[in-house]
Amino acid sequence: MSLSCILKHRIFPPPPSPFTLFIQRRWKKPTVSAQTRLEDRVREPHLDKLMSHLKRLDLVLRIHHLMSARKRGPFVSLTLLSRWRNILGLHVPVGPFLRKYPHVFLVFVHPFRKNTCCRITKRMKELILLEGLVVKQQETEAVKRVKKLLMMSLNGTLRLHALRLFKRELGLPEDFRDSILGKYSADFRLVDLEVVSLVDWDAELAVAQVEEWREKEYSEKWLSEFETKFAFPVSFPTGFKFERGFKERLKNWQRLPYAKPYERKEVVRVRTCGGIERYEKRAVAVLHELLSLTVEKMVEVDQLAHFRRDFGVEVNVRELLLRHPGIFYLSTKGKTLTVFLREAYRKGGLVEPNPVYETRRNMLDLVLLGCRKTKLLLDCDESNKEESNVVACEVNEEGERQGDWVIPFLEKCEENRSP
Repeated sequence: MSLSCILKHRIFPPPPSPFTLFIQRRWKKPTVSAQTRLEDRVREPHLDKLMSHLKRLDLVLRIHHLMSARKRGPFVSLTLLSRWRNILGLHVPVGPFLRKYPHVFLVFVHPFRKNTCCRITKRMKELILLEGLVVKQQETEAVKRVKKLLMMSLNGTLRLHALRLFKRELGLPEDFRDSILGKYSADFRLVDLEVVSLVDWDAELAVAQVEEWREKEYSEKWLSEFETKFAFPVSFPTGFKFERGFKERLKNWQRLPYAKPYERKEVVRVRTCGGIERYEKRAVAVLHELLSLTVEKMVEVDQLAHFRRDFGVEVNVRELLLRHPGIFYLSTKGKTLTVFLREAYRKGGLVEPNPVYETRRNMLDLVLLGCRKTKLLLDCDESNKEESNVVACEVNEEGERQGDWVIPFLEKCEENRSP
């Protein structure tokens, strides 16, 4: 068949034949899945922008961690850093990336080896040390967070592997196994090498964070107890389209009773009247309380999978979060799926900041300064140049520096050259 015939049949299709005239074509209903909900959700620009900025800070902290792990000194050559690109997930050349953040990285020429090296600036190092100091000062709050997590679990136990992956979000120190779990033996007990259990139940801590909001709504807005006893704070983003009957369904869902995270009741039977809705609402309450216990009120969705079995949340977490856009917000920035507690943020910042969050925010502000010349950077330029000439050599216990063995040979060469 020639090209003109093909175009003719495409533009002017042939009439239906008598054999296909009465064949019905079924209309396919568009599939609604977690992926389509994720793609069609209403974006939150402030939270997406914050997430992209936090990924930059995370990359900077990973570079600092690799630098501090080296024993030769607190500096690294750019040649070695270029080999770490796959480990860091860096897709741009190392040199231009480091020079984009002069407030964080100091790029200098090694005085002896004459190669380009890099190290963390004094200001950034101070903020990293300050974060560790603040985390130690907030030790009692960290103990309460771990204790509430154990009280939420079904058996009063948690795996240490899950806590290790969650330690930064909970504000735990690096050595939390010894400094917290081992130190507070009256509250925690290590059953196995990788399992921690709760020693004693604390009734004062068995109150969810959302209960404060409910009490405030009941006392200040004069709402009935029927409306606030099982309700959650809900706020939808700008541009959210309400479907027909959505507000009525939401109103009924807010009134629906459920087993609260710290209550010890029978397992909700799914086949009973309203069993599925109550089971999912309890899962929403557990995730809401878990996010409330974190320092920054945000966490990666993949990390929540480590608590599903311990907390009795046997549901698809991502789909559950997408079904409640007024409580949670999912951000896809940075190649990971991160969930924010919507009520805790306002214009890209926490409504009620804590000391650990403020320290991390100062580090983020230092990263976001970029190449902008500030008074702090101008004052530190001269001191950084002087320090860059001192960093090169290490001194051992006997007072000898690395490379001192070559000095006698150089002195002999100078004596032989002299007439």
